[in-house]
Amino acid sequence: MCGTCGCSDPDNAVTMTDLEKGGKEVLRQGTGHGLTSHDHSHGHDHNHGHDHSHDHHHSHDHHHDHDDDLPHVHGPQGEVIALETAVLAKNDRLAARNRGWFEGRGVLALNLVSSPGSGKTTLLERTIAELDGKIEVAVIEGDQMTLSDAERIRAAGARAVQINTGSGCHLEADMIARAVESLNPRPESLLLIENVGNLVCPAMFDLGEHMKVAVISTTEGEDKPLKYPHMFRAAGAVVINKMDLAPHVDFDRARCEANIREVNPDAEIIALSARTGEGMEQWTAFLERQRAASPLWRDGT
Repeated sequence: MCGTCGCSDPDNAVTMTDLEKGGKEVLRQGTGHGLTSHDHSHGHDHNHGHDHSHDHHHSHDHHHDHDDDLPHVHGPQGEVIALETAVLAKNDRLAARNRGWFEGRGVLALNLVSSPGSGKTTLLERTIAELDGKIEVAVIEGDQMTLSDAERIRAAGARAVQINTGSGCHLEADMIARAVESLNPRPESLLLIENVGNLVCPAMFDLGEHMKVAVISTTEGEDKPLKYPHMFRAAGAVVINKMDLAPHVDFDRARCEANIREVNPDAEIIALSARTGEGMEQWTAFLERQRAASPLWRDGT
């Protein structure tokens, strides 16, 4: 899974910075996918009259997920399989908690995934501007290093926290849980998660999001969906960004869309330019439809 990418580095530290509150918090220190970290329940009460079977208390429940989570399989290959099973099982439990919290508050959480340089942050900046006064937006930024993307989002007018994964190549559900505690997104708002630039590992990790949105740029070529089918198969929508550059890089939109359809016939495809604003109305309409599909929004509660 991530044995060679740095996620299992015992010296790796994952940190979170809330630009409004200030200060850096260590979310994980040398634990390798958080197998020895604590599970954190969200410290937010639901005051909207909806019953949920999820634990949301201000006191954190600490469950030690140590070796009990690891199946006892002998041999090197068996140990790797056992570790991957335990990692994903624990992540899925925490993702289910996140999902319950999002659903309880009517927060629409989208997980934006792509290779580096696709223009995710620019798309978020343009989205914040386009939705100004319509839907409140909060953002979780994921990068290995620097606060630059979170600073850009804050300058664009939205609340943001930055998660730095160090040598890690993706965000995980426990990181999102802590970021949500800090952000505390308001009911009926939009939470956009910009994952670490990587078209492999983020496909495997559920964050509790409503949907993964894959972002591809015209400068990457038309064959990315065929090269990374697991990611595009996991996405509910695909954004083709940098359409303003398409004529200059001989990008074949029809071929790209056909490749997406080959991997994922059901994905919604949105072509736009976050830089110029071309096609942004299709993207914001998509967000509005996802918003309208929520029972909380639909019922007006």
